[in-house]
Amino acid sequence: MASDDGSGEPEEVNPDRRTIFALSSGAPPAAIAIIRISGPDASAAVNAMAGRVPEPRRASLATLFDPVDGRTLDQALILYFPGPATATGEDLAELHLHGGRAVVAAVLAALAKLNHLVPAEPGEFTRRAFDNGRIDLTEAEGLADLLAAETESQRRAALAMAGGALGRMIGGWQDRILAVAGQVEAVLDFSDEGDVPEGEAWRGPIEALANEIAAALARPAGERLRDGIRVVVAGPPNAGKSTLLNALAGREVAITSPIAGTTRDVVEAPLALNGRPYVLVDTAGLRDSIDAIETIGIQRARDRIDDADLILWLGDPDFAEGGDPRRIIRVAAKADISSSEASADVAVSAVTGEGLDDLVALLEKRASDLLPSEGEVALYRRHRVALHEVKESLDRACAAPDMLIVAEELRLARQTLDRITGRAGVENMLDALFGRFCIGK
Repeated sequence: MASDDGSGEPEEVNPDRRTIFALSSGAPPAAIAIIRISGPDASAAVNAMAGRVPEPRRASLATLFDPVDGRTLDQALILYFPGPATATGEDLAELHLHGGRAVVAAVLAALAKLNHLVPAEPGEFTRRAFDNGRIDLTEAEGLADLLAAETESQRRAALAMAGGALGRMIGGWQDRILAVAGQVEAVLDFSDEGDVPEGEAWRGPIEALANEIAAALARPAGERLRDGIRVVVAGPPNAGKSTLLNALAGREVAITSPIAGTTRDVVEAPLALNGRPYVLVDTAGLRDSIDAIETIGIQRARDRIDDADLILWLGDPDFAEGGDPRRIIRVAAKADISSSEASADVAVSAVTGEGLDDLVALLEKRASDLLPSEGEVALYRRHRVALHEVKESLDRACAAPDMLIVAEELRLARQTLDRITGRAGVENMLDALFGRFCIGK
C-alpha cells in the first residue's frame, strides 16, 4: 500500500484501481456508524488500522489506531469480504464504529492518510457494482428509486426493480429473439440441410413478442409512481380551493382568506394517500382580471390544468363538458354552508370533514388507472423509448421480404434491449444516474 517510486512522493494510481471509502450509514450521531472500504487495498487498509485482517465474512472486534501517530481511535467490529463475490465485485471491508461525530470524523481522517485510499464520490460504490457485473442498469435504477422512496407503492415498485424484475423480463425477451435469430441464420447458411426448418416458422414467435412488448408499453408509465400523480385544485375565486388543499394535505400549505384572489401563484404539496404518491397543486382562481400579477397567476393555473393528471374542479359543473371526464372530479366544496350540487361527483366540507373520505376514495379509484398495477414492472421513459425501437425492429422483421433484413432487424432489436440493461450504449447517462446516490452508496 505504501507506494512510492523512490522519490518519496506517492505514486499515481489508476483511477479504476483506487480504493474508496465513505460513511455508509446515516449522519451521526447514531448508535452505530458504518464505514465502507472498497477496492484492491481494502484488506491493507484494515490491517493498517487494526493490525490484522479478520477471517473473511466473520465479524471481529478490534481496536482501531491512527496509522500515522498510533493513537487509539475506537473499538469497532470489522468485517472483510474478498472479491469478486461482494456487493461491489471487488475486495470490500466494513468498520462498524460507535456513531459519535468525533469518532466518525477521526476514522475517516485516518483512512485519508493511507496511500491509494480516496473518499468515494456519490454513487461510486454502486457504479463499481455495475461496472463489475454485480448488478445491471435496471437494478441500479431500482436501487436509486428505493433510496428515494417515500410511499409504500414506490417502495414496492423500486424493490422489484432493484431485485431484477425488469432485467429478468428483458433477459427473457433477449433469449426469445436470440432463439429466432438462430433459426433465421440457419435458414440463411444451411438451407440445403435437411434438419433446418423451412418456411416462416420464425414469424409467429416474433409477432407474439412484438404484441407482448406493445402490451407492456400500453400500461401506465412509471413516472407518476416516482414523481406523484399531479392533482390540480382549480375553480373560480373563493370556491374553497386552498381550504380543501389544506384539508387533504393535513397541514396549512396554502394561505386562506375570504378575500377573492388571495392565491396568486401555484402552491404544491406532496403527500401520500393510502400508500400512493400525489402532488396537490393549488392554483389562482380563474376569472377575468386587470391586475397584472393576478393575470400571471391565472395563466399559470391554466397551464397546470392542462398538465394535470387529475383535476378537482370547484366551480361550474359544465367545466367537464368537452374535456376528458376521467381527469375531472367535480367537487361541491362547501357542503357545510350550501346545498351540494346535484351534478357534482362529490360534496365535501373542509371545515367539518364531511365527504373528505369519499373524495379520497374517488381519487384512489381514478389514480388506479394512472399507476402500474400491483406486480407490474414499472417502465420509465428511457425504457419505453428503447422498447418502442425494439417493437419497430420486430415489426420491420415480420414485414421484410429478405431474410438478410430479418436477421439485421433482429440484431438491432437485441442491441436495443442491451441498452436497457446497460450492456451497450449508455455511457452518456451513467454519471447522471449514479450522481443521484448518496456518497456512501
